[in-house]
Amino acid sequence: MRIGVIGAGKVGISTSYVMLQRGLQVVAMSDKDMGALENARQYLVEKGDIVFINDNPYVVKNADMVIIATQDRIIDEVVQELREKINTFEGKYIVHTSGAHSSQILKPLDSKGAMLGVMHPLQTFPDIDSAIAVIPDTYIFIQGDAECLGMLRYVAEKIGKKAIEIKEEHMLLYHLSAVLVCNLFCALLYASEDIVKEIGIGLEPYFPIIKATLQNIEKKGPLRSLTGPIVRGDVNTIISHLEAIEDRGMLRDVYITLSRIALKMAQERGDINRGMAEKIASILDKG
Repeated sequence: MRIGVIGAGKVGISTSYVMLQRGLQVVAMSDKDMGALENARQYLVEKGDIVFINDNPYVVKNADMVIIATQDRIIDEVVQELREKINTFEGKYIVHTSGAHSSQILKPLDSKGAMLGVMHPLQTFPDIDSAIAVIPDTYIFIQGDAECLGMLRYVAEKIGKKAIEIKEEHMLLYHLSAVLVCNLFCALLYASEDIVKEIGIGLEPYFPIIKATLQNIEKKGPLRSLTGPIVRGDVNTIISHLEAIEDRGMLRDVYITLSRIALKMAQERGDINRGMAEKIASILDKG
């Protein structure tokens, strides 16, 4: 099977690298940015016989599976271009790598015979090298037409740890959960970093506790891994925390919101009685 990739960014390059490494045949890659294509060439030229070109229809015409690995906002533009310039997609799999969209965004190509799908690596890609290193241990989420799922599963399990099928109507919630555990986790640590700077240290001393927490969550789940003042019913500490961030609006809002979730968890676990839960809830409500 010949695979073509549209988009020479971090996802396109790193995924292509691993596909080639695992014996899949990537035959072409396109991008409107010649600098991006040159960067892709540096990574992939020794891995296979690939045509690097700024012509998206060329990729489609010369591949059996086309992976659109552009930024989310560009997918629509690519689809419209392909619909206008290509007469038929019969026998071709057209797939995108966005976690925020279902295969519905590719629907304009359906009437011309394309088999549509999504193949989203549940991973963070801060740079190409780190992405290449982690893709083989990554779960790949797939969604699409019935006739496309078999091929999606084959490619996903060839390059990643495991393929997981997801329903079209669940794509947005799936992506939201990914943002919470990854992107907003980074935002939470950024906020923490802002605090520790005031006492003259960085985040480094906190990495062991972060790693231990993640290991506990992996073994026992988030509910059974929760510790801290709310679980202990330590009202005075909660009040002191709120006083310390009284003039930090956003951080205060984050602390209160997450503390309310932690309070719900502590109640579910039976760590605190109703009276204590109501007392903590009142403190959080007053802010």
